[in-house]
Amino acid sequence: MDKENTTSLFPKGNKLPNEWFTGNAFLSPLVAKDKNNEFSAGAVTFETGARTNWHTHPKGQVLIVTEGSGFYQEKGKSAQIIKKGDVVNIPENVEHWHGATAKTSMTHIAITNFKEETQVTWLNPVTDDEFNDVNN
Repeated sequence: MDKENTTSLFPKGNKLPNEWFTGNAFLSPLVAKDKNNEFSAGAVTFETGARTNWHTHPKGQVLIVTEGSGFYQEKGKSAQIIKKGDVVNIPENVEHWHGATAKTSMTHIAITNFKEETQVTWLNPVTDDEFNDVNN
């Protein structure tokens, strides 16, 4: 179990639904879509082993890793290790997932663009086999 990190840049926030995430992931909202911004931004904390489902974004997404290390993987490609200071620019409509490793937690700021009112299409969970494969 992760110890409480008292030096986190942002609060841990509220637990995200298991419908779209495996394990414990939390969101601290930073910027909401409004008349000036066609995007939202939030700090997402993934406890050890936590990850998103496979998903896409109609106008792309940017991840800025602020703590720890984890994985980013596009469908059909090898997973990439992402760590504090890394920036991932995810193209529109690319099926992918991101999250912690089996041994480390990870926090990133997710900047997600909207296309009209849609910013994400959730797909199937990343299976334990898929997750274990990238952790070996």
